Amino acid sequence: MTSGSEKIGRVVADMDRVRAGLPRTDGIGVFLDVYRRVTALVALRVTDGTFQDPAFTEDLDVRFADLFLDVPADLVARRPVSKAWEPLVERRAVRRILPIQFALAGMNAHINHDLALAVVATCTARSCEPDDGSIHRDFEEVNAVLAEIVRPIRDSFLDQAIVTHGAAVAPLADLVSNFSIDKARDAAWVSALTLWHLRDIPFLERAARDTLARTVGLVSRQLLTVVVL
Repeated sequence: MTSGSEKIGRVVADMDRVRAGLPRTDGIGVFLDVYRRVTALVALRVTDGTFQDPAFTEDLDVRFADLFLDVPADLVARRPVSKAWEPLVERRAVRRILPIQFALAGMNAHINHDLALAVVATCTARSCEPDDGSIHRDFEEVNAVLAEIVRPIRDSFLDQAIVTHGAAVAPLADLVSNFSIDKARDAAWVSALTLWHLRDIPFLERAARDTLARTVGLVSRQLLTVVVL
């Protein structure tokens, strides 16, 4: 059987292949640069005793990553992408959008939309409930893993933008500073519970998923506001 690190290793290899085909400044690629580092760190934490149920955490991480990898695959195949990802896809080549905006829009789409779907899919596949055992505790433990990488990267992006563009990016700095990954993950957990309890009511589940995707997409559009320099 494939070990945990090998499973996530496959995901990281897929990410590398996708990144190699994208321009350096491509918005999806900018997000992927951050996400790849997070995924590689989760692979280490799965094997070092950080999580009480590493098998579940890894299964969730792989399903979560695959939802993102569907986006570039859909683009290559000329298929429509989720409404949650549409703003980043549409604006990924706009030059007056800064790298930090691309990174945060990707995080918004992936955490606020994809994560809830991944939790439901993982619990369904493993025949368990989201509130079973250590699932939620391990879910929250990932926040600390994210803090090791994402916050310093966000601060670095923002500092660079301020040094380069000065007061022109002040409104953007406020917007970026107010984006909280921890709060986004808290919201994703609530969305996951909602979808889980609606899974046996197909028309309500579809409506909830559609509403979630459109709401997340709206936030990304705000994050991707063109900066007037």
